[in-house]
Amino acid sequence: MSEKESSSTGLDPSVPENAQDLTIFVQNLLEQMQSKFNQMSNSIIGRIDEMGGRIDDLEKSISDLMIQAGIDPKEINRDTGK
Repeated sequence: MSEKESSSTGLDPSVPENAQDLTIFVQNLLEQMQSKFNQMSNSIIGRIDEMGGRIDDLEKSISDLMIQAGIDPKEINRDTGK
């Protein structure tokens, strides 16, 4: 089918016309989606790990400040049940 014919029938020329082409098209699309999902997943996991490190640093800073203020951080944790 020529470009002129496909445009006159309203078909998108990038859409496969037979079952084999459709199968290949769908497989490629699924592979692209899987790749993007993996990239996003790795990015999210990296950010969570980074946030965990920041939280650990913040907890240490708070503990250090409490010690400087003469407050025992272990005493606070015992009072709150942690």
